[in-house]
Amino acid sequence: MGLIEDELEEVRKLCEHLIAGSKLISCVRSMVRVEIKRTQFKQLVICIQFPEDYPASPLLIELKSKTLVDQLLAKVTTICEEEAKKYLGKPQILKVLKLLRSFIDENPLSCCYNEVLSLKKQLQGDLDELKVRQKTSSLVLRVQQGNYYLRAKILVPDDYPAKSAGLEDVDTNFPQLFDRFFIAQAKEISRQCMEPPLRRKPSDPNFSPRPSVLPVVSFLIEAVKTVPQDKCQFCHEQCLPPDPQNVEKNESADMHVERVYCGHLFHLQCLITYMKTPPFKGGKKCPLCNKQIFHDKWKVSERLAEVRWAHQQARERELQEVSEFF
Repeated sequence: MGLIEDELEEVRKLCEHLIAGSKLISCVRSMVRVEIKRTQFKQLVICIQFPEDYPASPLLIELKSKTLVDQLLAKVTTICEEEAKKYLGKPQILKVLKLLRSFIDENPLSCCYNEVLSLKKQLQGDLDELKVRQKTSSLVLRVQQGNYYLRAKILVPDDYPAKSAGLEDVDTNFPQLFDRFFIAQAKEISRQCMEPPLRRKPSDPNFSPRPSVLPVVSFLIEAVKTVPQDKCQFCHEQCLPPDPQNVEKNESADMHVERVYCGHLFHLQCLITYMKTPPFKGGKKCPLCNKQIFHDKWKVSERLAEVRWAHQQARERELQEVSEFF
């Protein structure tokens, strides 16, 4: 037998024993085809052909995957070709297959390659960064707007996106109200990517789980960039001071920032004044988005608000009449 036939025989005997998760589909002179699988979303099909002057020239390699993106496959193919060149004059197939298995094991974030690229395009400032940590299968995010910042670690499970990404080590200098909101909303977005809505409408399409890294991190980036610039919907002044050290922490203070159900902001006293000012019919609505305002510090019915307003107006008229009398 010639060198190629000897190598093919060696591949038939050793491939599935040496390369974890591999399956030899075809092993003939015209084509060697192997599948390597770690999880449902981390799998490759390797198609290998011999050039006419093999092994003086490297193998011809084509990588295919239903789950990994073409841009990543092109880069890995180049790496495989360079690896094959190290063994010119010698058998190359098992060396390349071992390299590919190592790549899958050592790059757990390959399954969210496109999401990471999209997120990096969203980062705007010099201090914004998204670091890839392959060894811990995590992303480290830092976003800053003015003097406000958020740092967080996004954990990507091995069987992602069959399971949702997690969030930990969150550190911010935002007021506690926003700190809680950022974390809770990020977790809720992650959950919604994996679980169908509790109350489905007949017109809703069939639910299909989807990757969660992009929507979760996109939300965090947008929130950090917009909240420090948001204005009170009543007085139209910026809610958060430029210096986080000057944030009003007393939840009963007039200038304490409140976030209503629709997501827009008010100073506490501005919210109280607005909620006490007519019209009341249909409930008070946010001046910006026209959604009804819900807030745990304001639980007054439409009827009671009208009665209180009428009482206040009557009282003011009485005081005015007394003042005019004297």
